[in-house]
Amino acid sequence: MIKVIKPGIQLTIQDLGRVGFRHLGVSRSGSLDAYAHIIANRLVNNHDNDAVLELTVGLCELQFECDTVIALHGADLNAKLDAQAVYPGWSYPVKAKQTLKFDTGRGGSRAYIAVKGGIECPEVMGSKSTDLGAAIGGFNGRALQSDDIIKITPYTQPWLCNKGALTPPKRKVIRLHQGPHHELLTPECINAFCTTSFTINPNSNRMGVRLDHNNSQIMQHSLSLHSLAVAPGSVQLPPDGNPIVLLNDAQTTGGYPLIGHVIEADLHQFAQFRTADSITFEFVTLEQATAAKSKLDAHLFQLKLSLNRYWAN
Repeated sequence: MIKVIKPGIQLTIQDLGRVGFRHLGVSRSGSLDAYAHIIANRLVNNHDNDAVLELTVGLCELQFECDTVIALHGADLNAKLDAQAVYPGWSYPVKAKQTLKFDTGRGGSRAYIAVKGGIECPEVMGSKSTDLGAAIGGFNGRALQSDDIIKITPYTQPWLCNKGALTPPKRKVIRLHQGPHHELLTPECINAFCTTSFTINPNSNRMGVRLDHNNSQIMQHSLSLHSLAVAPGSVQLPPDGNPIVLLNDAQTTGGYPLIGHVIEADLHQFAQFRTADSITFEFVTLEQATAAKSKLDAHLFQLKLSLNRYWAN
């Protein structure tokens, strides 16, 4: 068991998401940084989809009530296991009554804590992920609170793994495909979108990242459209000209023009941006997007090969 002493800004249980129900209006949910999620699980020899803890910003404290092994990935939030500093990209054996604490961090927004054997909770529609909007999955459909008890299976075997994992590089230039309404927007609007430096608005969350900039007047519009399907990565352009990048907990339909769609290889970057971080956008071809995805997949594959050799010994 793990006892939540302090949950921090937001602490939820997530796997890789609830797939196949968007036609029913059910969001995908799941870890916003899927790559960090997978790497953390692989470091403790879990299945990729095993549920983990997603911690936003930090200021969290957890007490372990049994022996286990953990791995961290994602944001570096100055974690300590009792008095020992622990770092993203590594696994650590934990003894009962040890405490894992997170500060506000050196970089990134969301840390992922994988526990040997995964987090235990009931599946809802094939997933353990917490959907805060629908109040389903995870711990009774809500974020974890102080004194909550998280179920895990104890692991008491010796743990000697000294294998670590590099973090995929951070990008400030986000690549995307043209959206279906690209040609309905003015050339001036498209040019402003491609040349503007956007900053992360503090009102961003798991539903979407709101972007601020100085060219909103050029990007304002009065288009009125019928609602259509949207997905994580869709970039909406509201009438005020300030884009919204939809994330895992976003609604399944929307009526704002879609100026683009973030490529799969870059979408996880939005999990780690902090308020006031700056980003720009560039449109890419399908071939470029495929190459970027293949590069990240190769990173994960090499990690899997390396760890599989270790587990086999």
